[in-house]
Amino acid sequence: MKNILVILGTRPEAIKLAPVILELNKRPECKVWVCNTEQQKELSNQTLAAFGIKSDFNLDVMRPNQSLGGVQARILTALEELFSQHHFDATIVQGDTMTVLCGALVSYYHHAEVFHVEAGLRSYDLFEPFPEEAIRQMTARIATAHFAPTPKAAKALTLENIAPEKIFVTGNTVIDALYALSPQVLAGEHSLLAKRGIRFDDKLVLVTVHRRENHGERLEHILRALGKLAQEFADHQFILPVHPNPNVHNKVFERLGNFANVILTEPLDYPALVCLMQNTKLVLTDSGGIQEEAPSFGNPVLVMRYETERMEGVEAGFAKLVGADEAEILRQARLILQQDKAATRKDGTLNPFGDGQAAVKIAQIITLSGRKADAA
Repeated sequence: MKNILVILGTRPEAIKLAPVILELNKRPECKVWVCNTEQQKELSNQTLAAFGIKSDFNLDVMRPNQSLGGVQARILTALEELFSQHHFDATIVQGDTMTVLCGALVSYYHHAEVFHVEAGLRSYDLFEPFPEEAIRQMTARIATAHFAPTPKAAKALTLENIAPEKIFVTGNTVIDALYALSPQVLAGEHSLLAKRGIRFDDKLVLVTVHRRENHGERLEHILRALGKLAQEFADHQFILPVHPNPNVHNKVFERLGNFANVILTEPLDYPALVCLMQNTKLVLTDSGGIQEEAPSFGNPVLVMRYETERMEGVEAGFAKLVGADEAEILRQARLILQQDKAATRKDGTLNPFGDGQAAVKIAQIITLSGRKADAA
């Protein structure tokens, strides 16, 4: 039997690895363990629960105002202790967080296979996004297999001299996660959100902003633009789940807290966020995952970043890069908000990020991977 450790720590990782965990659990030749570093403690555990998954190991690594070096040191130390107590044949990591880099490094040190889900995304700017771009490139050097969500991602890996036989185009597991949510769960979230005052009336705007590179002056530009949009489109409702990071939280409430048509909420659970994406007229975001999810619902997306490692959405016409440029955010948002919602819709079946079968492909490859696990 192959002992597989799935390492995650944030909500996006939990969303995108849940379908892989569920698929591997169907296979008797695999024993799956889930380790949550808890980079986002409440959000990650909440999201796993939505898929009926409970982590086997919780590392509780985060501390207030912790530096990147501090986070890295704590995760490395905690994972090293875990590996000293248990034997794992392989590790699965996803994306570009500090959990990914540390999980890959410790696995490599212990001669465990490293499977990288959502591999090959590149902006080629080490500070956009920061530090995620560097983490992806470093992880690629030691991964055993690279699960690229798109042909563009696979090509990026090939250009970095990754052996072609180690690269697999699978689609993105975030689409699998969307399909895993039942209509009953989404209907329940719709009812709960409506009780909180959210109107599902074709004039709903979803906003998320939290990225490290958007802290400081950039955030001020973004919030000024959002305030002007809220004033100009008073008949629209702007929903902004506020990130708990005090660098974001306090400024958001200070700048937008007094607008009657701006609803500031605590971070929402995954089904609630999907429910909002199903019904929104426009998405403004600096998130990576939402760039991939929103096209499935035909949503136009304004990406408040200057670079994105998910250019497929831009090239397919679902998204536009507007950076933290106040004038550009206003210009592009007005073009959409001045129209009826029906006129702004895209064909969700053309989402370039996947077809909902990624987890099956990934589980099959991992199960058949070359190294023989020790007999259990």
